[in-house]
Amino acid sequence: MGAQLRVYKRRIRSVTATKKITKAMEMIAASRVVKAQRKVAASTPYATELTRAVTAVGTGSNTKHPLTTEAETASRSAVLLLTSDRGLAGAFNSNAIKAAELLTARLEAEGKEVDTYIVGRRGLAHYNFRERKVAESWSGFTDQPTYADAKKVAGPLIEAIEKDTAEGGVDELHIVYTEFVSMMTQTAIDSRLLPLRLEEVAEEAPQGEILPLYDFEPSAEDVLDALLPRYVESRIYNALLQSAASKHAATRRAMKSATDNAGDLITTLSRLANAARQAEITQEISEIVGGSAALADASAGSDR
Repeated sequence: MGAQLRVYKRRIRSVTATKKITKAMEMIAASRVVKAQRKVAASTPYATELTRAVTAVGTGSNTKHPLTTEAETASRSAVLLLTSDRGLAGAFNSNAIKAAELLTARLEAEGKEVDTYIVGRRGLAHYNFRERKVAESWSGFTDQPTYADAKKVAGPLIEAIEKDTAEGGVDELHIVYTEFVSMMTQTAIDSRLLPLRLEEVAEEAPQGEILPLYDFEPSAEDVLDALLPRYVESRIYNALLQSAASKHAATRRAMKSATDNAGDLITTLSRLANAARQAEITQEISEIVGGSAALADASAGSDR
C-alpha cells in the first residue's frame, strides 16, 4: 500500500510541474497575441488600400500585366503555405496544411502543375515526411515576422510570376494562411494573390464609391511593374501577421486546456492518494489492534 501512495505522490509532483509550464506558456501566448493583433490592425489598411490602388490602375488601362491579366490557359500555379516553426498550438498547423492540400488537389484537377512554397518548420516537416517536392522554404521568424521577412519570401514568388512557364515560371500565385477572426476563432483560408481579381476587389469596396482615374507617366505598365512587388510583399506580410496572431491565440487556448486538464488530474490523483493513505492507516490500526488482542490472549493463557 505504501508503494502505491508513493506512486501517486510522484505523479502529482510531475503533473504539478507540467501545470506550471503550461500556465507560463499560456500567459506568454496571451501577451504575444495582443501585440500581434495590433500589428495586424496596423498593416491591414495599407494592404487594402494598395490592393484598391492596383485595381484602379488595372481597370483604368488596357495594359496586359501579370498583376491583373489572367493567362488564357493557365498551366502552372504556385502555392505559398504559411505554418509555424513550433507546435503546441492545437490544430493550427494541421488545418492550414489540410487547406493547402485541398487547394493543390483542386488545381491539379484543373490540369495545372503546382509548385509549393512553405513558411514554417511544421509545414516543411509534413511535406518532407511524405516526400513531397517543395520549391523553396523559409523558417525562423513565424512568431514575430517583419516586413523584411515578407520581402525575403516574396522575392522568389515575384520572379516565378514574371517568368514564362516554359522557363519554370507560374501563371498564378495562391496563398494559404490562417486568418485571425477573434481570440476563439481562427480560420484557415486560401486566396489567389496573382493575377488580381479586379471584380472581387470592386465588390468589396463600399457601395457608391468610385475608383479614381489616373494619368500614367511614363506608362501604366511601368506603374504596375513598380506596384507588383509592393502588392505581393504587403499581402504576404499581412498574411504572416494574421498567421502569427492565430498561432499565439491557438497556443493560448491549447495551453489553457492543458492547464485545466492538469488541475483535474491533480485533483483525481490527490483523491486516490488520500484513499490509499486512509487504507494504509486503517490497515496499520487493524494490525495494532490485532497484535494487542493476540498479546492479551497470550497473557491470559499464561496466567491460567
